[in-house]
Amino acid sequence: VQLVESGGGLVQPGGSLRLSCATSGFSFSVAQMNWARQAPGNGIQWVSTINADGSTTLYSNSVKGRFTISRDNAKNALYLQMNDLKPEDTAVYYCRRGADRGQGTQVIVSS
Repeated sequence: VQLVESGGGLVQPGGSLRLSCATSGFSFSVAQMNWARQAPGNGIQWVSTINADGSTTLYSNSVKGRFTISRDNAKNALYLQMNDLKPEDTAVYYCRRGADRGQGTQVIVSS
């Protein structure tokens, strides 16, 4: 199983970023997928979930209305569109399939 996140960076409050996760080594099109994040000094926090065909999405209250999870099963790819970013969104973001996760991509929201 390989999960490779990308798209993080430094952004000002109110800005946007789109995270991507390239996957391989498993049947992506039948897998429920998740995004999670870990802020400095904190544990891993669940952010969002999408079911296998993309018809159902769930979000934590802290990101609902600002973040959108999506997937492209033809490309074995998972995405997280993040809008109206806040300093409290600063974290390492992970793509996850169950307990599997990638190396993460750093998001820093700061002016």
